[in-house]
Amino acid sequence: MTSIKEQAAISRLLSFLQEWDNAGKVARSHILDKFIETNQGKTAPELEQEFSQGASLFLVRLTTSLRITYMTDSCLEKLLRSIGIFLSAVSSNRYLIEFLEVGGVLTLLEILGLEKIKEEAKKESVKLLQVIANSGRTYKELICESYGVRSIAEFLAKSKSEETQEEVQVLLDSLVHGNPKYQNQVYKGLIALLPCESPKAQQLSLQTLRTAQPIIGTTH
Repeated sequence: MTSIKEQAAISRLLSFLQEWDNAGKVARSHILDKFIETNQGKTAPELEQEFSQGASLFLVRLTTSLRITYMTDSCLEKLLRSIGIFLSAVSSNRYLIEFLEVGGVLTLLEILGLEKIKEEAKKESVKLLQVIANSGRTYKELICESYGVRSIAEFLAKSKSEETQEEVQVLLDSLVHGNPKYQNQVYKGLIALLPCESPKAQQLSLQTLRTAQPIIGTTH
């Protein structure tokens, strides 16, 4: 039998989830603000403790909301930051798998190509892709298999924010390391950026090519 303390914790969790389910756009924005403020930097066990071992129940609501609303930019930046708290938490592999199983990578890549989406939200999308890529070779391959290199390179060329472009460079650099199956694809993507109209994108591409060249070796 569950203790009174456990029953109270479960009751709080169910109440919180019901509040999210019934909330409108403004109320959800406030919920996300509070979640980000109180949970930034927590480990997966700490998140589970916060949510009475039911953190995944909130994560699935975040990912569902992301998939439904990302084209409208509704609370998008906050949604991505909240998902990032789960994915970047120590011992968070379960959360990562749950996010990927619902097409998380494809959604993040689509966000980069949408003109109506604000630059800040796109930067958060890039940061999430960094977290995924840094989780290991399998995840880098998943990004590349999803036509990610092209989407990421095109976004680097079009982005108007140098800060965002630098985040994209970090992502491309991650994809070219420890990714033997697709490292040539990333290398070609970097070369394709050299004639683009953005001087910053050209500079960042050249910098990444310098680190990529020893990995690729001699090329025609």
